[in-house]
Amino acid sequence: MKSQDNYKFLGLRDVSKSVNQKVNLIAVILETGFPKATAGTDYCRILKIIDDTHYRVGLAVNIFAENTKKLPLVAAVGDVIQLCRVVVKAHKGEVNAVFNKKISSFALYRGKDGDDLDPYQVSSKFNPKDEDKMLVDRLRKWLVHFQLHEDSSNFPLFREIKEETHINLACKILHFCEAAKDEWFIFAWDGTDTPPNAICSKLEDELNSPLPLQLEPLPLPREILCSLPAVGSILRITFDAVVEKSDLHLVSIGKWVKFINLRLVVHAGLWHGVFTSFTKLRYTPNEDQLIVERQRFSGERKTSKSGRMPYCSFPKPSCITEVIHHEHLKRVTLMGVLTHSEVTAKFKCVVRVVAAMPCQAEILCSPAGIYRMRLTLEDSTARIHAYVVAQDGETLFDGYPGVEKLTRKLNRLLGVAECDASNDGEKVTPRNPPWICVCLMSYYVCKADVWGSRNFRIFDTKIVGDT
Repeated sequence: MKSQDNYKFLGLRDVSKSVNQKVNLIAVILETGFPKATAGTDYCRILKIIDDTHYRVGLAVNIFAENTKKLPLVAAVGDVIQLCRVVVKAHKGEVNAVFNKKISSFALYRGKDGDDLDPYQVSSKFNPKDEDKMLVDRLRKWLVHFQLHEDSSNFPLFREIKEETHINLACKILHFCEAAKDEWFIFAWDGTDTPPNAICSKLEDELNSPLPLQLEPLPLPREILCSLPAVGSILRITFDAVVEKSDLHLVSIGKWVKFINLRLVVHAGLWHGVFTSFTKLRYTPNEDQLIVERQRFSGERKTSKSGRMPYCSFPKPSCITEVIHHEHLKRVTLMGVLTHSEVTAKFKCVVRVVAAMPCQAEILCSPAGIYRMRLTLEDSTARIHAYVVAQDGETLFDGYPGVEKLTRKLNRLLGVAECDASNDGEKVTPRNPPWICVCLMSYYVCKADVWGSRNFRIFDTKIVGDT
């Protein structure tokens, strides 16, 4: 690209021919991470840019500044950036551009939906020229019809996650919040269920160190909870470093995004995403084929009769339990239970029992012979505590079968194999509790705060089979 006064911009496909030279570039931001501190006193932001000459791989640009405010404050992935006097470098066979804070400059423009040809941010050394606007307009027009064709196998669905790893995900941002000072949580969803994990905690630890119901320190307020979908797993994503609140606009609520190189870990049996210094957000237009497919898929699941069943429980849950007198109840997810419009109601759910307190058969009953215990239930959407008390315990365990039979019944719910139940208790053997069907009833214990005191209990559910 060349103007009348020899003001040159280099097409990205020709950058590799200009190693160790200063060049001017104008391109679309394909990917961005969040600013991070360098080993010295500077801060760095890494962008990947594309243009109509080089869009399959893109070019990495490393931008350095004394503080984060002097770095490009990208309004949206897909915006246009103008870079002047950046130095082309080669490292381990790959070419990138380096922004030198002493000689380089930049300007940021809105992407294809922008109608203003003036930049919304410029660096201190930027010197605009009239020709810049023509190039911005040209890139915007190209971007309107540009479609980044990506292999869907590189962006697995939540249900296809198999292990702790680094992964690319295409998902919808449902919510984000500051759970503690500088500790942000993003809530992401694609309409499918994350696979259940083995439970590695000791059953005896439930009293002093109970399994968490969610990863964030406190449950979400009810008004936020009720805005979330009742089907499909919600993946919590945190950051491994402090993030400026001003950068979180890049993960706008209600928008579908692509995370590149997101770290996946499991904490207390729950999937957890971690946005690291190597994680990026990729340009994701509404017309993106991966997103269109996920929107169609999640829409179909919401309306299907089997959509409330966890994927891993198909074609039907274990026959360990049966519900009594409530075959007419439609199955709902635990998120459906939590967000139900009425305080008191009855539900039928397919769940796993991931913890019990107490877990010893000999103390499940009070000295007066009354059952009293708390189970932690889990499905692909949520975890809750559900109580088993008095008559409900007699129904669940078929009366008072004695310590030996009671132990076997409880171990079947918790996924404890007989060989594991007989060990010395020192070794923790991972458990995979079976999917079972239960009836739940919600109730409140304080009339002055019916929602705040809402609890759940298991009723009309019986453990069946040879024990």
